[in-house]
Amino acid sequence: MKLLLLSDHLSSHTEKWAKSLARKDFEIVIFSLSQKTATHNYNEYSNIKVICENYRANTVASGSLLQKSLYLFSWFRLKKTIRSFKPDLVHAHYASSYGLLGALSGFHPFIISVWGSDVFSFPDTYIKARLLRYNLSKADRLLSTSHVMAAETSKYTNKKIEITPFGIDVEKFRPRKVESVFKPTDFVIGTVKSLERIYGIDVLISAFGKLKSSFPGETIKLLVIGDGSQRKVLEKQVKDSGLADDVVFQGAMSQDEVPKYLNMLHIFVALSRSESFGVSVLEASACEKPVIVSRVGGLPEVVDEGISGLIVESENVDEAYNALLTLKNDGELRNKMGQAGRRKVLNSFNFSSNVELMIKIYKNLI
Repeated sequence: MKLLLLSDHLSSHTEKWAKSLARKDFEIVIFSLSQKTATHNYNEYSNIKVICENYRANTVASGSLLQKSLYLFSWFRLKKTIRSFKPDLVHAHYASSYGLLGALSGFHPFIISVWGSDVFSFPDTYIKARLLRYNLSKADRLLSTSHVMAAETSKYTNKKIEITPFGIDVEKFRPRKVESVFKPTDFVIGTVKSLERIYGIDVLISAFGKLKSSFPGETIKLLVIGDGSQRKVLEKQVKDSGLADDVVFQGAMSQDEVPKYLNMLHIFVALSRSESFGVSVLEASACEKPVIVSRVGGLPEVVDEGISGLIVESENVDEAYNALLTLKNDGELRNKMGQAGRRKVLNSFNFSSNVELMIKIYKNLI
């Protein structure tokens, strides 16, 4: 099958989907609006080609209609790509920018997968909401990774929205012994998120500070994996809170490295202010780590409350602290929740099953 993906080639999610489908003998072209960097990530696959439009990252991330209008210049190249590649179907990953390109191409069958900010944040004006409705109206299938995101998308279309969970590679993400960067006596709490305000790292640092104060004789560490525009702000918060020796900012890392660091943790935490799904939470659960998440967006869908993890209200430092305290004090509960979390991933979020579901959707369209 010949598949044209309209998606950011720099996204780990795009890379994961493309490579998995390539291993199923799909012939794939990724049409990306991002700058032509890291295309070598796909070099091992002769059946994946990446075409980049070379827009700057701030242009791609912007919700500005003026900046989105620049994508119209890419429409000509997309039409040329469709004529030369002759895909069996076009799949846009993101309903606003890539969805607009797909809608304007006039190609069918055409699929749109919503990702989060494209339905939660982008349609904040009448014109942008109309644009989103237009894009969705042109799709033959609409897909969402979570029920909460599907419900939000339903505000802009009457079409059925199918749930296609973004699953986990359960062989890569599994419990195993690793050589830790921490001491054997350290109790380690961690998170894997971009360092942006929306992901609530500041709330986690505050809750962690309270936990540290409750155990003055113990060594408790916070591992923060990821990078972003708020890094200096968060580092200042850590310094001002007297936690400089206890919080480790590890920076961004590849997906191949993440499982090793997840296996160094005792507790995984995601206290986002907004979240469309919760891939990092599932990755931690697959490694049998108990999780604490905020009650926002799609996060409650990936946690069985009280079974695989604890759920707290967003931006509530005291609730986050109490959840950390509960798990810190109960090793047996941590083990039970970790094991339950992996079972949940195996049963509902195994990526190999998710790929087969996507292929079935594709085949039903052509």
